[in-house]
Amino acid sequence: MATPTFDQLLEAGCHFGHLKRKWNPAMAPYIFMERNGIHIIDLYKTAAKIDEAAAALKQIAKSGRKVLFVATKKQAKEAIADKAASIGMPYVIERWPGGMLTNFPTIRKAVKKMTTIDKMTKDGTFDNLSKREKLQITRQRAKLEKNLGSIADLSRLPSALFVVDVMKEHIAVAEANRLGIPVFGIVDTNSDPDSVDFVIPANDDASKSIEIILDSVIGAMAEGLEERKIEKIDQPEEKEEGAQAATPGKRRRVRRNDSQQAPAAAPAPAAEPEKEAAE
Repeated sequence: MATPTFDQLLEAGCHFGHLKRKWNPAMAPYIFMERNGIHIIDLYKTAAKIDEAAAALKQIAKSGRKVLFVATKKQAKEAIADKAASIGMPYVIERWPGGMLTNFPTIRKAVKKMTTIDKMTKDGTFDNLSKREKLQITRQRAKLEKNLGSIADLSRLPSALFVVDVMKEHIAVAEANRLGIPVFGIVDTNSDPDSVDFVIPANDDASKSIEIILDSVIGAMAEGLEERKIEKIDQPEEKEEGAQAATPGKRRRVRRNDSQQAPAAAPAPAAEPEKEAAE
């Protein structure tokens, strides 16, 4: 897990905030100075917060839970899709479907609809439909794939959200807050950090800034997943050794042949004749 250095963050432009007139006063602790009417973010604090968030995300990945990545702005879409998919995590890069977390069962039904359409294609049912019905179903499948294809494997609510631009994704953040799901977020100087559990103060408009932060957290999660695999390999061996130790040794059955059979029991002594009555 490599945390980006101060120079790397500087080169990526992570320090550029918004205009002073657009700032959110709650971001004051993360602002270093103002230059030409633009706030400059304190990159030492950014590096520390990246490290903190990466460590927490690593533990979530190691425990086998899911983190949902959310970024619908064009600067972050491609990076989120590539990096989240590389470690098998779900992501949302199109419009956030309202109620995706608070009304999760309905979203799961829509995902199941995709599966049903796929089954129809495989078992030949689709071929028996009219041309118009085929066109309608194909369009429906394409729409579902675009909006929900990346969360098809998300069978339960995610354990955390990672959000790029918490101001733009305020609906997703609000839903997560309502359900008590931890939120990790890249927060710029115009956003409210109070709604985010793990704040990463940085420029959320530059693709280089977003990518360098993603590289760090995704790398940490990949390490967590690798450690989980190693532990799974070790556990069966430990269980097998424990099972062998717990299994009592089998009694060895010895068959005796006739010559080795135990001697028969001695006959009981004959009863003594009663003494004649005393004369």
